[in-house]
This record gives sequence, C-alpha cells and structure tokens, in this order.
Amino acid sequence: MNHAELERIARGMVAPGKGILAADESTGTIKKRFDAIAFESTEANRQLYREMLLAAPGINEAISGVILYDETLRQKTRAGVPFPKHLESLGIFPGIKVDQGAKPLANFPNETVTEGLDGLRERLVEYHGLGARFAKWRAVIDIGAGYPTRFCIEANAHALARYAALCQEQGIVPIVEPEVLMDGAHSLETCEAVTDEVLCETFRALAAHRVHLEGIVLKPNMVISGKKNAARATPEQVAEATVRCLRRWVSPAVPGIAFLSGGQSTTEATLHLSLMNRQPLPWALTFSYGRALQDSALKAWGGKPANFEAGQREFMRRARLNGNPPDVDLLEPLRVMGNTKMSHFRQENERRAVHHRKFLVVLMPNKKGKLVPTMVMVGSANLSENMDNSHEAVMVCENSPSLAQAY
Repeated sequence: MNHAELERIARGMVAPGKGILAADESTGTIKKRFDAIAFESTEANRQLYREMLLAAPGINEAISGVILYDETLRQKTRAGVPFPKHLESLGIFPGIKVDQGAKPLANFPNETVTEGLDGLRERLVEYHGLGARFAKWRAVIDIGAGYPTRFCIEANAHALARYAALCQEQGIVPIVEPEVLMDGAHSLETCEAVTDEVLCETFRALAAHRVHLEGIVLKPNMVISGKKNAARATPEQVAEATVRCLRRWVSPAVPGIAFLSGGQSTTEATLHLSLMNRQPLPWALTFSYGRALQDSALKAWGGKPANFEAGQREFMRRARLNGNPPDVDLLEPLRVMGNTKMSHFRQENERRAVHHRKFLVVLMPNKKGKLVPTMVMVGSANLSENMDNSHEAVMVCENSPSLAQAY
C-alpha cells in the first residue's frame, strides 16, 4: 500500500472548484432514464450518452473524477480511446462502482445490507489494470417506524470498512458512502440523530480495519427532512445541521467530503453545498452528484444527434454551478425555485415587489456558468432580456437599496 499515492489521489478528487460526477448507473437505472426521453437503452446508445458527458468541452475545469459502471469502464470514445485513458488525459481520475447493490437484511424487515465483498480483491486488481484509481461502495440506511436498527448500521459499516481496506491494498482510493435516505416523512432532527449514529459506527469500523483515513473520500448524505415531511427544513437549517454532524464524527485526517445529492432537486443540492462552504472547515467540501448534474443535460439532449452539444452545455452549466458556488454573503436568500418556469417566477417577483422592497436580484449563471447578480425590475424588459421561459430560476434574493446601487 502506497500511502503517498493514495493521499495524492484523494486530495485531487476534492480539489478546489471541482467535484465528482457519479455516472455509475446500472443498466436497469439508465434504461428508466432513457425511457423518460423515449430513447432505447442499447449498449451503443449508453456509450453515446456517456461520451456526451465525458467529452464535454471544459469538463476538467469542474470535474475531478468520474465514477463509472463496469460496462463504461470497458467502453471507448468514438475515436477509439478507452474512457479511463480519455479521462486520465484530461487530468480526471477514473473511478468504478464495485458494490453489487443493497439486498434485504435477513430477519430485519425494511432494512438492507450492501453485498459484493466476495471476489472483490480480484475485481479490484482487474479494475486497477483497466485504469480505475478510486472506487465507490454505497451503504443504504432507511428511516421508518422502528428502524434503522443498530445491527443494520453495524453490518453496513463493517462492509464499508472491509471494502475500504481492500481498495487501499490495491492502490485504489475508496469513496466511503453511508447514505441515510431522505425518503419518508422524518424530521431534520431524526435525520441528524440517525446520521450521527451511522457516521460514528462507520468511523469506528474504519479504525478497526486500519484504513488510512488520509487516503479516503467520504460521501455522506446531507442532514435533511424526509421528502414527505410537510414542514421541510430551510436551506440554512440543512447546512447548519449537516456541518454540526460532520464535525462530531469525521476526523480532520480525511482530506475531503463529496456529498451525494440523494434525491434533492438540482437547485437544492447546489444551494445547500454553497451555504456549507461559507465557513472554514477542516476538510474540503465538494459534490459527487449523479442526477443533480445529469437530469437537465439528459433532457436537453433528448437522444437527438442535433442536441448533442446542447446536452454538453447544460451538463457543464450544472457542473460549474456546483464547483463554483455563488457568493451570496451580501444577499438574503428568500426561496429556492427549482426548475420554475419564468411565468411563475414573474408572479412571485411581482408579489414580493408589492409586499417587500422594490429591488430584487436573481442569481443567474452567465456564459461561463458562474452565478452573477442580475437586477430584476418589475414590469421592465429586464426579465425578457436576461431570461427565457424555459430557464431555471436558481435563487431569488431580496436586495437592499445600497446593494441595488452596486448593480
């Protein structure tokens, strides 16, 4: 085990301004996404979609690593270059998903344990030879009446630690992913309590297996209310609870934390990460997103050759927004309007202009993908000049008169 090389890769994976693209969807999962755009899920079409993402111009400016599926690790670009070598040529670390999925935990209803340890050492040897320099293993912890149980948490933590030790043995950096699901109606406080227990047990198991913490990347959930909870926590509460939880259990030896999106909307995931990065922390905070980076790109492409570049542009827009979060120190966030049509945005804008101040600012991505404050004057042509009806409203902010004069 070469500790120095593991540390070099781990640090590179959480480099400032960059994050990790999770493109490791199974064949079944990618079929569901292709079905949504009426596009057949063949190997050739899956290769084409992967190439749209991995060959996007400027990808190395916002992406540090890509988690690949077994099929994709073995595929090539249309120019005949293996995807791992293509990524390596851009300074991007190729990774591989190695777990075999969450399976029902015998005698524990509604709970799962992730499998895939059998034969893992041999698979890691092969994957390293194919170019993989990091790996991913996902443990799934659900919240419900009477669960998760202590045994479920311990079983998944043990599997994560065994996987991590085997990865480092082969010179591969392990992404340690203990995910507490945001399904259900649980509160923010419940999610925090469960995440506390999961992270505590995970790091206990990593220590027991002598895993080199400087050579891992943690991929946890954010502490967030369940999707079915009507009283959802605010973005500020999510950021505060998540950082508080991480400070309790994550050693400063860990070089970085790459959050999963976990079913959050694209705008929620971007805003939560931005708020957490506004304070000094002992680890680098970045993203390891799948749907949050791909969904809008997939829709923009639609499986049509004429939209190939449009899909790439949309993917890079999302990647840059997460890699270079907006500077909102002077702005008071009012609400996130994820994937909101501008017709709805105009109505909200007019309502706020009546009941609050006259000056509003929209944080919009410019041509380089950086969020910049854009003045919105109610009833003026400013909206139509700067936005169109299909554009996503990233954030609406109330503006002070002094700040209005600056823009």
